[in-house]
Amino acid sequence: MAGRSISRRSFKIITAGILTVVLAVSNKVLYKMALIPLREYPFFLAQVNTFGYVLVYSSILLARYRSGAVTAKMLALPKSWFIVLGALEALGLATGMAAAAVLSGAIIPVLAQAYLVWQLLLSSAFLKKKYTFGQIFGCLLVLAGVILVVSSGAGSESAVQSAGYFWPLVMVVSSGFSAGGSIIKEFLFRNAAHHSEGRSVDLFVVNTLGSSFQALFVFLLLPVLSNMRGIPFSQLPQYLLDGSACFFNIGGSGCHGAPLIPLLYVAVNLAFNISALNLLKLSSAVVSSLCTTLAVPASIWMFTLPLPLLGHPVSITPGLYRGATTLVLGLVVYNFFAVDRKNKEQ
Repeated sequence: MAGRSISRRSFKIITAGILTVVLAVSNKVLYKMALIPLREYPFFLAQVNTFGYVLVYSSILLARYRSGAVTAKMLALPKSWFIVLGALEALGLATGMAAAAVLSGAIIPVLAQAYLVWQLLLSSAFLKKKYTFGQIFGCLLVLAGVILVVSSGAGSESAVQSAGYFWPLVMVVSSGFSAGGSIIKEFLFRNAAHHSEGRSVDLFVVNTLGSSFQALFVFLLLPVLSNMRGIPFSQLPQYLLDGSACFFNIGGSGCHGAPLIPLLYVAVNLAFNISALNLLKLSSAVVSSLCTTLAVPASIWMFTLPLPLLGHPVSITPGLYRGATTLVLGLVVYNFFAVDRKNKEQ
């Protein structure tokens, strides 16, 4: 009986892990595919994606509030940190989509791994976290992998030649905003207990309030972000109208694939985040990190296939291979030493 229950639990973890990897890879591929019809309107897609988060998270929050898992004191947490969280996540989402619309699909999963470097730097500075030499070395390998891929490019043309240094840099900076948001979340989980009757603040309180402010800031930041793409403030109303027309593929041309592919991306993006949370709940941060690591080379490989909307498949050049290998090795080294440290502390 005991053996049967262990086997059942292992099966659940393996199934959840495979599902998370599949959704992670699908999410990265659909991210680029959705931005093909909406290449000129990435901020419109960012707004749709954010409102999808608000709708799903607030529905789950309402159900948890009615069940008693969420208390009124949790909802009454000071909103200042949620405002900062929403602003950082809005900047990360919008700038990331603006860059991804221009960049080659194969280098997007690699550039996104700069998130780990930002997280280590920011958590050291603001949360006073300490890291082992092995973790720092792994992080430096990740950084080296990102630099190798950006400098050598993906496919026959260099990523730098085709997009310039500006958009790869924007993608790297966008991961910094996202890492900053994760640091705020960790701070909230650490310090919110005295506001919520000694209980840890519920995950969906943080996600719902953060997503709500994120939606607000994506809208408020439109004038600044659109200016990055050469759209003056006076043309913003027309930009939003054209974006909605393209999203629903009403009239015009160049929006082939909408609204199916963008809506599929939003749905898979939500499913991936929920699946990752479920895997973390069933297993551990180690298993979750391993699945994230596996998704990186798998995503790069997917962009070498003849996928709809993406044009000619990317060829894995020696530079891309070396950079991706270095990056994945860095992720493995970082997670190995993180696990080793955790085991010693227990």
